[in-house]
Amino acid sequence: MPRRITPIDLPNLTGTRALVTGASDGMGLVIARRLTSAGAELVLPVRNRDKGERAAATIRQSVADAVITLHDLDLASLESVSALGEALRSDGEPIHVLINNAGVMTPPERQTTVDGFELQFGTNHLGHFALVGELLPLLRAGRARVTSQASIAARSGSINWDDLQWERSYDGMKAYTQSKIAVGLFGVELDRRSRAHGWGISSTVSHPGVAPTSLLSA
Repeated sequence: MPRRITPIDLPNLTGTRALVTGASDGMGLVIARRLTSAGAELVLPVRNRDKGERAAATIRQSVADAVITLHDLDLASLESVSALGEALRSDGEPIHVLINNAGVMTPPERQTTVDGFELQFGTNHLGHFALVGELLPLLRAGRARVTSQASIAARSGSINWDDLQWERSYDGMKAYTQSKIAVGLFGVELDRRSRAHGWGISSTVSHPGVAPTSLLSA
């Protein structure tokens, strides 16, 4: 018997600024639409501007007064992450919600990021790790809630410390699992450090479930 999905009621988020990565389709788009419907201002960083514009238009079809700002972001490029951080810091507006949602899953052949990291580890973990670092002053100012999307895959497998970038023997699923374990470890450590140093940031890790999105069809 299929499990029933119970909708979650969101509080009024008027005056809240939320940033969601990977929100141009799939789960990210649903999350972004729910946040804007509750009144949040949405920062929508996208790798593909045309796709981002279509996503913004889709959200506005159901949330006519949605406030959405598009920015360029390629999580597989640390230079791109740095550029987004600089742009948002120059705005000086606190960020109250950050959803680290974007991800890459099991490319059949080993690929690398612009900076030479295995694509899944570099995008899913290192890209978001760097993004949080770039946005840390804004997250602290907004006493932000940071949620990082893990995966059920993180329940098995391990970090391949002897070949972290999978250069000697690539296994797409094992590399994906490693990246999601790293995401979970970072989410937990961010919360620990926030509590230890009084940053005011709440960091949680989420397994959003399995859905037939473009991630599975890639």
